[in-house]
Amino acid sequence: MLLKDFVTEDEDNPRHDNARDLSRAEKPDTRKTRLTLEQISRLRKLRDVKTSEYQDSLGDIKTQFGAPAPEVV
Repeated sequence: MLLKDFVTEDEDNPRHDNARDLSRAEKPDTRKTRLTLEQISRLRKLRDVKTSEYQDSLGDIKTQFGAPAPEVV
């Protein structure tokens, strides 16, 4: 069998499908993982949500532990 037979994919018989690949990388495994655009987009959206939640909680903390409002007598 030739190397190009392993690398090229045929529509009828794909050699490797990343969507169905459930193998985990072990410590001696030096393969690099490749992220899909869908995964990158999901990570970017998650980062944006976490950043906005952090900013909201920072505002709450500042009001909770900030200097008290001056008393009007």
